[in-house]
Amino acid sequence: MSESYYVIGVDMGGTNTAIGIVDARGRIFYRSKISTTDYSSGEEYAEALGAAINDLAANVKSKIKGIGMGVPNGNMNNGTIEKAANIPWAKTVTVPLAAMITSKTGFPCKLTNDANAAALGEMIYGSAKGMKDFIVITLGTGLGSGIVSNGQLVVGHDGFAGELGHVTIIRHNGRTCGCGRTGCLETYASATGVARTARELLELNPAKKSTLREIVYRPVTSEDVFEAAKKGDAIALETFDFTGKILGEALSDFVACTSPQAIILFGGLAHSGDFLLKPLQEAMDNQILNVFKGKTKIIISQLNNAEAAILGASALAWEE
Repeated sequence: MSESYYVIGVDMGGTNTAIGIVDARGRIFYRSKISTTDYSSGEEYAEALGAAINDLAANVKSKIKGIGMGVPNGNMNNGTIEKAANIPWAKTVTVPLAAMITSKTGFPCKLTNDANAAALGEMIYGSAKGMKDFIVITLGTGLGSGIVSNGQLVVGHDGFAGELGHVTIIRHNGRTCGCGRTGCLETYASATGVARTARELLELNPAKKSTLREIVYRPVTSEDVFEAAKKGDAIALETFDFTGKILGEALSDFVACTSPQAIILFGGLAHSGDFLLKPLQEAMDNQILNVFKGKTKIIISQLNNAEAAILGASALAWEE
């Protein structure tokens, strides 16, 4: 390892927390993981994470520049995790996690939400190298977003700006969202949303043939829909057409807000190919303001899915 300094990237997932030591070229040298949820308090989690970081960093401890964390509901302004619905010990409280980790390790620690971490990862290691204005959309269980304007993350006065997944896209009789609102974009344009759309279409079109009807012992998933679409299944193709259209219309509005050079799609659903991208691009082109036409590229992230979360988090630690 020839670099002078390293950073530690931490990706807090809903089940496990992944840790890695990263150099300036985006190479991950050492990895570890702990459970995210097997604790009764933030203090217990911080104790376990701090110990894991110290063990991992023992190899290059004198050269560690800092720690970057991507967490659900992470506040970049004050280093807290706030009322994270999927983390039992943080569901109803605010936890000063960055300060706690610094006290356990001695390393400076910054945190932000996981979608912002993804945006930083794209800017330093990925498709957004050289860009100062872009948006990253993470298409996973939900829909996350990180907005970069003039080279800076848009976080707002309270650290929570850029929640594009919770823009209301269906105002009347929209789907209920985990955030407590209805009609949020992520309830339609996400892996969960795709599966839900397919199940609704199966129910609304009982006479239409579909291989998805053969799945009877468990709920239909977005992976099932993708596999069916590849075989020309009508319900699956209609599901992707609906999803792409609704996402493309939303992206046309997002372009009007920040005029990005590119919108980078990240996550498993982003790799659905033309099933998603064709209706998305058509809807975006049809709805976008004329002044913005042809100015914003749609790009699929090329970061390795297994490493992207750690790299994105580590990018935060390189910032002074």
